[in-house]
Amino acid sequence: MAESYNLCLDIGGTKVLGVIFNSKREIVYRMKKKTKSGGDSSQNIEDLIISVVKDLLDGSGIKKSQIHAIAAGAPGVINQDSGIVLFSPNLPWRNYNIRKPIEDMFGVPFYIGNDVNVGVLGEYKFGAAKGYENVVGLFVGTGMGGGLILNGELYTGNQFKAAEYGHMILDPEGPLCNCGQRGCLEAFSSKQGMSAYIRQQVSRGRKSALAEAVQDGVFKSKLLKAALNSNDPVAIEAVNRACHYLAIASGNLVNTFSPEIVVYGGGVIEAVGDVFLQKIVSEVDRYCMPSIRETVVFKKAALGDDSILYGALSMIKK
Repeated sequence: MAESYNLCLDIGGTKVLGVIFNSKREIVYRMKKKTKSGGDSSQNIEDLIISVVKDLLDGSGIKKSQIHAIAAGAPGVINQDSGIVLFSPNLPWRNYNIRKPIEDMFGVPFYIGNDVNVGVLGEYKFGAAKGYENVVGLFVGTGMGGGLILNGELYTGNQFKAAEYGHMILDPEGPLCNCGQRGCLEAFSSKQGMSAYIRQQVSRGRKSALAEAVQDGVFKSKLLKAALNSNDPVAIEAVNRACHYLAIASGNLVNTFSPEIVVYGGGVIEAVGDVFLQKIVSEVDRYCMPSIRETVVFKKAALGDDSILYGALSMIKK
């Protein structure tokens, strides 16, 4: 009997990562494709997914008939049961059924969920949180995402809207967040939050190696690493501030859910995770009840860029 494969995607605002897993859950082929989602229509994103799937099949030499299922993580509020994207902040989807056109095109089941939920699921099934039943996941990237495993199940809340930790308000007088509120965790601790702080300091006449990188948007994670290695004072302040608020948020989440593990993932953690973890853990005790804190471990995600891909794989029904 011919080998069967699963095809998994990480759909982002700027790129799509695609891999093919064999039946032993090993990655046998991978590719990356840039997206231009700015003014694109839903149709264009759908076409992009279809083209990535076709490129994966063409590049790997695997036949369409050998694919068992396709699964993806994408940003936004996504109904995992129906495959309808209710809302996506960086992609042009509103109440959009992405499942049907993909299943019609390839004739196999298509699964999709919120990218960070799916990433935390990946870490729970295959990564840093394997073996734990209650897991809080915080993914620090351009924005701030969250995921939650309770009693061994991904908890998605009413209408799949749970675990928006990035919009936990930590200072109602704080910086403005993209969501319209002030003082959200995302406004302090994401790349957007840190970039805004660096821009503010540069506008006051301070020097920073990241001054140019944050002029029109957010810095690349590897540039933050270089700035920290060169002891850039403004970058160090931005990171200290980000970790301070991540410690407060983590303490609140520990007190609320009593997880066995808090996992930190995303691009920033991948680049400078040791620095972040050390700073968060050194401060988090102040914000936890000691009796709850003593049963929690704090770890970096283990799967890096592949967390979402492994999480997508674990959504596929046998």
